[in-house]
Amino acid sequence: MNDQPRRRPARPHRRPQKDPVRFLAFEALRAVDERDAYANLVLPPLLKKARAKGDFDGRDAALATELVYGTLRRQGTYDAIVAACIDRPLREVDPPVLDVLNMGVHQLLGTRIPTHAAVSASVELARVVLGEGRAKFVNAVLRKVTAHDLDGWVEKVAPPYDEDAEDHLAVVHSHPRWIVTALWDALGGGRAGIEDLLEADNERPEVTLVARPGRSTTDELVKALGEDNSLPGRWSPYAVRMAEGGEPGALEAVQESRAGVQDEGSQLVAAALAAAPVEGSDARWLDGCAGPGGKAALLAALAAERGATLLAAEKQPHRARLVERALAGNPGPYQVITADGTRPPWLPGTFDRILMDVPCSGLGALRRRPESRWRRRAEDLEAFAPLQRGLLREALKAVRVGGVVGYATCSPHLAETRVVVEDVLKGRGGEPVEAEWIDARPLMPGVPALGDGPDVQLWPHLHGTDAMYLALLRRTG
Repeated sequence: MNDQPRRRPARPHRRPQKDPVRFLAFEALRAVDERDAYANLVLPPLLKKARAKGDFDGRDAALATELVYGTLRRQGTYDAIVAACIDRPLREVDPPVLDVLNMGVHQLLGTRIPTHAAVSASVELARVVLGEGRAKFVNAVLRKVTAHDLDGWVEKVAPPYDEDAEDHLAVVHSHPRWIVTALWDALGGGRAGIEDLLEADNERPEVTLVARPGRSTTDELVKALGEDNSLPGRWSPYAVRMAEGGEPGALEAVQESRAGVQDEGSQLVAAALAAAPVEGSDARWLDGCAGPGGKAALLAALAAERGATLLAAEKQPHRARLVERALAGNPGPYQVITADGTRPPWLPGTFDRILMDVPCSGLGALRRRPESRWRRRAEDLEAFAPLQRGLLREALKAVRVGGVVGYATCSPHLAETRVVVEDVLKGRGGEPVEAEWIDARPLMPGVPALGDGPDVQLWPHLHGTDAMYLALLRRTG
């Protein structure tokens, strides 16, 4: 008789199950981290491919989008929470592991996904993309995260406001400290305003369309979208907001470049330049930094209504091709060229109106590109400074006496806005330019809270737009 104890049969090895929604979201997050890609460029082709394979429906696409953007927006807060749940410095956690963890934390603390489902789905994703050993680590960390809700965790990991206001706001609202400081300096005021701004940066922006005048109308866009999925623009007469999202590229007017996707702040900047009074002729317009083409397309349509010609110049050839696509079919005369606005091919005094929407940090569009807040550094502004001043200085040379230049940035940072304009006008770093400010506020009729002027700063929390800046200058000599 065999007295050896019987061994239990080994449990069969279960292959991890690939969840297509979370796997796609993980792929997008890895592309953002590894290739410095932007989520708004990476995600759409991934979703399109998944739909073509039959893996996704509309709800799946919405969940994948929420997982990617929610994780990126709240990365700073989630990093602090994960750091409180592990026994090693956060920098020692491999980036793919941290992506899975943060996406799991977002499901636990930032969505209505049930706790058990959020943990199990995250662990299963870890088994697929990281392996069994690191999946156990993910499981252990996420189970610690379940001990508190988001408010409870924030109270534990954020320093008190009274002890360090900037660091408190940085953790609570998931912005790097230097950006909190810069935005607060630009905004001014007390705690309520900066908290409203930081909260607005973490909200999902609406999709806003522009009906290019003479080529489309807001009525056409409303009819194409349906009244249930359309809202009027808040400020721009050319704007229609998509109430429930959807695919704007499916609209006929967008496919034909008669309309496009464009934030209302950008629409207001182009329209204000077009409305600024000029002395004398008004036949030659320039967009000196035209890529990717949204403002150029609106300016071209407005110029065509007056019989004016638009020259759209863009330094980068691939962006110049985007401008050509945006302007395709415009009925008025226009030209797109590849040119550097700091070494312009045109003669001085050539143009009546010029828009110079200069390259910048992009701090005004953190709602749309949340990964930018983690990618940018304060020292990046020093690299932009000579370019911004050079472009404005050359624009003021290129406009004729009595003509108007619009200096615009998608940033509220003072070092990229008013400081640049004042330096150029006073000749700091170059010869002084004879020009005068134009009050831009009356050229945005109906828009409140535009400040003391003469320049204009738009804000996400006040206007529902990107934080666009505009200074209008008339050359006087």
